[in-house]
Amino acid sequence: MSDLTRRQALKMGAAGAGGALLPLPSSAVARGDSTAPPQVLAAGDLALWYDESAGTDWLRALPIGNGRLGAMVFGNVDTERLQLNEDTVWAGGPHEPSNTRGAGALAEIRRLVFANQWTQAQDLINQTMLGNPVGQLAYQTVGNLRLTFPTSGAASQYSRQLDLTTATTSVTYVMNGVRYQREVFASAPDQVIAMRLTADRTGSITFTATFDSPQRTSVASPDGSTISLDGVSGNQEGVNGSVRFLALANATISGGTVSSSGGTLRVTNATSVTLLVSIGSSYVNYRTVGGDYQGIARQRLTAARASSYDQMRSRHVTDYQALFGRVGLDLGRTSAADQPTDVRIAQHNSVNDPQFSALLFQFGRYLLISSSRPGTQPANLQGIWNDSLTPSWDSKYTINANLPMNYWLANTTNLSECHTPVFDMVRDLAVSGVRTAQVQYGAAGGWVTHHNTDAWRATSVVDGAFWGMWQTGGAWLSTLIWDHYLFTGDIEFLRANYPAMKGAAQFFLNTLVTEPTLGYLVTNPSNSPELGHHANASVCAGPTMDNQILRDLFDGCARASEILDVDATFRAQVRATRDRLPPMKIGSRGNIQEWLYDWVETEQYHRHISHLYGLAPSNQITKRGTPQLFEAARRTLQLRGDDGTGWSLAWKINFWARMEEGNRAHDLIRYLATPARLAPNMFDLHPPFQIDGNFGATAGVAEMLLQSHAGELHILPALPTAWPSGRVTGLRGRGGHTVSVTWSSGQATEVLLRPDRAGTVRLRGRLFTGAYTVVDTADGTSARTTRIESDLVEVTVLAGRTYRATSSGTTTPTLEQSFTNAGISNDTNTGVGNFDGNGASLSAQALAQAGVTPGSTVSRNGVTFRWPNVSPGVADNAIASGQSIGVTGTGRTLGILATGTYGAVSGTATVVYADGTRQTFTLSTPDWYGGPHAGGTAAIVTAYQNRPGNQRQATAACIYYVGVTLQNKAVVRVELPNISARPASGVPTMHIFAIAIGA
Repeated sequence: MSDLTRRQALKMGAAGAGGALLPLPSSAVARGDSTAPPQVLAAGDLALWYDESAGTDWLRALPIGNGRLGAMVFGNVDTERLQLNEDTVWAGGPHEPSNTRGAGALAEIRRLVFANQWTQAQDLINQTMLGNPVGQLAYQTVGNLRLTFPTSGAASQYSRQLDLTTATTSVTYVMNGVRYQREVFASAPDQVIAMRLTADRTGSITFTATFDSPQRTSVASPDGSTISLDGVSGNQEGVNGSVRFLALANATISGGTVSSSGGTLRVTNATSVTLLVSIGSSYVNYRTVGGDYQGIARQRLTAARASSYDQMRSRHVTDYQALFGRVGLDLGRTSAADQPTDVRIAQHNSVNDPQFSALLFQFGRYLLISSSRPGTQPANLQGIWNDSLTPSWDSKYTINANLPMNYWLANTTNLSECHTPVFDMVRDLAVSGVRTAQVQYGAAGGWVTHHNTDAWRATSVVDGAFWGMWQTGGAWLSTLIWDHYLFTGDIEFLRANYPAMKGAAQFFLNTLVTEPTLGYLVTNPSNSPELGHHANASVCAGPTMDNQILRDLFDGCARASEILDVDATFRAQVRATRDRLPPMKIGSRGNIQEWLYDWVETEQYHRHISHLYGLAPSNQITKRGTPQLFEAARRTLQLRGDDGTGWSLAWKINFWARMEEGNRAHDLIRYLATPARLAPNMFDLHPPFQIDGNFGATAGVAEMLLQSHAGELHILPALPTAWPSGRVTGLRGRGGHTVSVTWSSGQATEVLLRPDRAGTVRLRGRLFTGAYTVVDTADGTSARTTRIESDLVEVTVLAGRTYRATSSGTTTPTLEQSFTNAGISNDTNTGVGNFDGNGASLSAQALAQAGVTPGSTVSRNGVTFRWPNVSPGVADNAIASGQSIGVTGTGRTLGILATGTYGAVSGTATVVYADGTRQTFTLSTPDWYGGPHAGGTAAIVTAYQNRPGNQRQATAACIYYVGVTLQNKAVVRVELPNISARPASGVPTMHIFAIAIGA
């Protein structure tokens, strides 16, 4: 894939906007009898995995990162490649790009725009308003660390994966009878990239390691176990590269020898190796590049070497899981998840694979954690992963869609800390943008930035008037400050960032002008991002998106000043100015007008739908608050169509979620999940790679499950029929609420709400249309509730308490209806031992021979169970994977029919009572094979006959009764222990066939 600058791509024609939604050719073919590796199953399928190496294809390599350091791991047998990035290594250096000719030409530019002489205005903008340089500077690679291994013969049993639950990549294979394994992670606590190489035969690891780079670099061997790469970033756009960097790689071995000379590291006959990579950069901030890059690299390497690999890994996993583990999503699993990830992408539109949506959702969260941490640069167009000196669109920050989209998921998916680099950037831009405001607009106060910026916080117009003459980049970024406050309620955060918001608003108070025909205050010149309203003309006055953004900015500033009790005069001014902005209008086609006048776009199916900013991410268009605009927004989406680049499809997922049309939103997920829009490593493709589509898709899934933009928490507002049952935990809503939802048959069965602040909260959803209960789980007391509408209630809450909402008028689902992770019998599977492997379970036919027929009742120890009423080959048992099973009733005994595989298994389970109290107990069962075993009570014993022709019919298979004494009060559910994701060869698993409450 060739590298393109942004301007080159734009000249090629809308940068792929009109590409058909057809999969690109893919070599990924479904594997017969494929089963996900045990490591993937142990991660609950939250892993990308492959049975082939990446070869030389960067889009098959797997990304790791700690916010500052990034690497792409290729996993080749003969030559491992770590392609390395550090988030401050950018081309060029500090410079002042503002064009001092701008202010003098502004009056004439405005006159031309108001006179409908748009191309002449663009010509003048290109002469007087473009920055110096006219383009911005690129994010660049550090280089590569390559490990070369001696190979003889072919490798077998090859597997590589990226475990999203631990943020580690691993590669394993067998060669010449030796099993080799490599594991790699990027540690935020230790600020190094760590690789561990092991083999199951002593003295089997031999390799050489070297650095290389397209940058201006030199390599050396600082000591006998370390190699170094010392370099400086590239020149671009006439600006000399000035970011110095040093990369160090050090090997610590067990057994064998290690040496380093001439920039080559040699490891010979080791049994295990720990390889640490540290990178330092001289970048201090956008004005200073004199940092001690060598000292940084050396100090972090020395500190990391003081710990063992296991200690570093433990710190890394603990740190990462504290973020990643906040949100869980279970949409169910099918056999499609048993295929390698590239195969799942290739066949996604022809199979039922709900778990892939959960994987895509969590992959976006993984990428944000890995590319945006407090103190780092924000995630750019490629996060932190880039192998080029001249990446497409410079891999910088495109503000007119992409940078804000990168962070839509931060608040909703409970990653508030990962949002902070954006606010650091906004504070920088609020300084650098002051000069641009002065010399290009003559503004006496405030700051501005346009449609792009970079590490040097450039704020001028770039790329050309058609694309770059857009004034509201800083305004949009500033609205993120207010929205973040709505989620967190952090007044000190608001106080620290309010000056940037105020400065963004002050610029427009100084520069808005009166539109001569309509009389509104408008921006001039500006555009509706990257789309022409007439031939070759995008520049205009007062496009709809600008007005929507400014309305949000002015409202946020006014409300923030009230909360902080400052700037009463300024507050009145922004509110008065807001009221003079043009309102949204409905055009002749029934659509939202994109401009002040009812012009027809020059590209109907253009990737940007900027004038629907008011629908999402804003809340100016809502179903119940502005019904006419809402229907016009629907018409706008219909006119624009479902086609588009990867990030455009992701934005449309959010649009259709806000339209509360779950099936249409799910259609967009399916369109995105094709080889045309997802690379084999699940990177989003514009094409080429742009990470905003990954982040936008995750945000869209969150919007399908919970919305909070309209002053209420809307539960499952856009649930598609493809996800009939499931559970999500830990989503965040505005107002400071953490929300978990369990649903079945397309309807919520339980909502858990934990507010940060006391007060009232409104809950909307089908659950509240009938009889419902809301209880404080701490003491079982009922919360004070008021019905507002047929599906909307208001609840009085206390901070830090957890409230459970359930329907009191619905039937409790049976066990099989509650499945979110299940074992499946399949009597056509004639492979040996499918109960103790290969993902199946004891069949209905075999149980029928022991008198247990589907749908029948079974009594054990005074408890009557209902056996799952399912057909052969259909899910007939729950797997203990931490899920919740809907079991209701009052009695003295909880009975469970369960068994284990691969030995006795046990874990902590919980009974949840209606009053909110919880009772934990150990759920333990013997192995199914050859029993009954000691400790097994009232076992159901049957011949092991789970398919015709099985040769092990005489072997006993045992399902055991487990009894738990209850507190004789109402039960609402049972939470199973988290033992395994699903049945798999070599993985201890607990199968649960029935649960009941007895007198």
